[in-house]
Amino acid sequence: MNNSKKPNGIAAASAKLSRDLIVDTALGQVDRLGVQGLSMRSLAQELGVEAMSLYRYVHGKEDLLEGIVASLMSDLTSQLDEAEGDHWQAFLQTVAHAVRRIATEHPKAFPLVATRHPAAPWLRPPLRSVKVVNTFLSALIENGFTDAQAVDAYRAFSSFLLGQLLLQSVVKGAEAGPAEEPLDEGGAAIPEGDGNVSLDVAPEVQRLRELLSEDRSDEEFEVSLEALLDRLDRELSQ
Repeated sequence: MNNSKKPNGIAAASAKLSRDLIVDTALGQVDRLGVQGLSMRSLAQELGVEAMSLYRYVHGKEDLLEGIVASLMSDLTSQLDEAEGDHWQAFLQTVAHAVRRIATEHPKAFPLVATRHPAAPWLRPPLRSVKVVNTFLSALIENGFTDAQAVDAYRAFSSFLLGQLLLQSVVKGAEAGPAEEPLDEGGAAIPEGDGNVSLDVAPEVQRLRELLSEDRSDEEFEVSLEALLDRLDRELSQ
């Protein structure tokens, strides 16, 4: 007698598994329960399979998070590719509204967007999708921005955008910060190099690493504060 055989229901469910199905189901769990409510065990239970069978398609925490963020930002990436030839102001409008749509539709998952990419933990401010950062930098440089100006614009724009939208997400029930604890890996042996951690898809991010790594948070805070005070002063003087 072969005790390794699975019950028919589990075997049938396992046969229908795919990476896309696992990632979509994980995103649905995050939408309902938040990032902290997601585990490989609960994911397997919802899919009607054994937890270990998930590891044929998703190789651990980083890979699962990469898949969720890629799913969240798939429409954004295509919109930015189409808008890359636009005037820089129109391009930034596209970025802002497309990212805001993600935060509005998936508030509990949105904090994942503002986490460190495993291949670029030095990115300041952090953004999980280096493809988006690369397109952002390329679009501004093509519009006449110098390297330093493009990086400064990335810092200021992403700080404003993520700050606004993370607050919006928290109001709608998201955790105040990204998940720091590892997901329940079910005791599986997880291979190194989970997820797509290569920067080969982001040559501008690689080239501008030194500038993107600088921590200018104190300076940026003061500049933003002065800009806000100037705006309020103008409104009062009208």
